[in-house]
This record gives sequence, structure tokens and C-alpha cells, in this order.
Amino acid sequence: MLSDEIYEKVIYDGREHVSIASLGDEIKKWTITINGFSKAFSMTGWRLGYAAAEKEIISAMTAIQSHSASNLVSFTQPAAVEALHTPSEVVEKMVAEFDKRRKYIVDRLNSIPGITCAMPGGAFYVFPNITGLFGKSFNGKQLKSSSDVEGWLLDEAKVAVVAGIGFGADNYMRLSYATSMENIQKGLDRIAEAVSKLK
Repeated sequence: MLSDEIYEKVIYDGREHVSIASLGDEIKKWTITINGFSKAFSMTGWRLGYAAAEKEIISAMTAIQSHSASNLVSFTQPAAVEALHTPSEVVEKMVAEFDKRRKYIVDRLNSIPGITCAMPGGAFYVFPNITGLFGKSFNGKQLKSSSDVEGWLLDEAKVAVVAGIGFGADNYMRLSYATSMENIQKGLDRIAEAVSKLK
């Protein structure tokens, strides 16, 4: 079993991260836990991660990995050590700011006709349902899919979203709130204005 725990520190509403490998010796034996520094420590693009598993599994992973990539950029490991020594309050402050943005973006999305959005419990993305926009049109072009909505928002509102079809959920789109509150406000203003022009 593969357990991706990259967002273990970016959770909200009093949730507590529990690693599945911690639930007992049997499940630990069959679990490969993976994590990294890109989310909790904002080291996106540094490509530094790690895995924890039984020795035999790690040995097999190492044998395969050694033929596809090797060595890190020299500064990434010392940076990771520094990150691991960062006081937890620093990460908590970042997560608290994400929480404000999360609540704002969900509230604004739910105020736009045709869009509904559940409150995410972690990470820094929202995944609103856009089914209410399907069948509407702008300049004679009808929106029929998340890809249509993605392209239309980019052209009309100059806002980049990710079509849900890439996640196997064509009734949705993904937006990130890992940006400034000012950018989020501007983006949502543009989305709301674009939606108001649909017929």
C-alpha cells in the first residue's frame, strides 16, 4: 500500500494527521509512506522527498531509482535539514493563512450562480462543482465540459483553472489558493463577472 502524506501538516478544523502505517505492525509492514518538503515547507520545485518502508522494499526501490535519477542539487539536503529544525509555529502560521484563504474562496465560489463548492479539509486547493454552468453559452459557444469552462475562463476572465476531467471528474474544476489574498479576490471577481455574462 502506498500512503502519500505530503499534506500531513496542511490540514484544518482541528483535524489530526494519522499515518496509516502507525495503526499496527501488520499494516506498517505492507505500507510505503512517502512525503517531501514541497508543501509544508514551501520547497516546491526542489524535488526532495523521502520514503519509509520495510528494508526489502526500500532496497528494491533504490535499485530501480538508481537507474532513473541520481544525486540532488547540493543545497537541497542542507535546506531540508533546516526545514526539519524549523519551529512548528512557522508552519502553523502558514496553515492559518491558508485557512483564511480557504474560507474566503469557498464562500465566494458558493456565491456565484452555477458553482457550488464543499469546504476542503486539507491542502490548498478547492474543487468546485461547475455543473450549473453546463448548457450556458457565451458568444454562441456552449459550455459542455470542464475543459470548455477551463478554456472559457482563461479567454474571458484571464483566470487559469484546471479542468476536473484530468482528475476523472468532469463536473468539477480545481483552483489553488496558494497565492495572495489579493490575487484570489481579483480572480474570483473576474470569474463572477464572466459567469454573469453567460446566457
